Amino acid sequence: MAQRNTVIRSMHDLGMAAWFGGGLMGAIGLNGAAAGTREPTERLTLSSLGWAKWAPVQVAAIVIHGVGGAGLILSNKSRLVAQKESRTNTGLKLTLTIAAAGTTLWSGLVGAKMAKHASEGADGTTEPGASSSDDLARAQRQQKILQWATPVLTGVLIILGAQQGEQQRPIAGLLKRR
Repeated sequence: MAQRNTVIRSMHDLGMAAWFGGGLMGAIGLNGAAAGTREPTERLTLSSLGWAKWAPVQVAAIVIHGVGGAGLILSNKSRLVAQKESRTNTGLKLTLTIAAAGTTLWSGLVGAKMAKHASEGADGTTEPGASSSDDLARAQRQQKILQWATPVLTGVLIILGAQQGEQQRPIAGLLKRR
């Protein structure tokens, strides 16, 4: 009988769900709502405050996902040795997880720079205004891309996790039906 890994699998999946969902909600909901304020100086201030409140939860989600992922790799060592497709999927997931952590960190650093320039005002959260400095405009251009990079990467990771679940289906049952 296969060993159950409910706790580590749940850590892996819930951590990823929070990471993906938080990033997507931040890009659409938080940045979208902040961009709609009347005062140009409030746009970056409100967005920055919201992201600052989310940051500790996001870090926890990433850590929980990582611990769960490491636990799954350790508990599935023999499967990874025996199944090339699982090894390939796991390697790709590891690479994309590192990339997503990188875009998350980069976005946080860019967001901190935007928060320092919030008093300059802006046309939107990721759109510079006429009074925006070159530093702020550069940070906003980067954030315009980064706000979508992390949800895309984490979304692909969710899909690859679903694929791994499909790879664990018992083949014996499928062969008997033929």
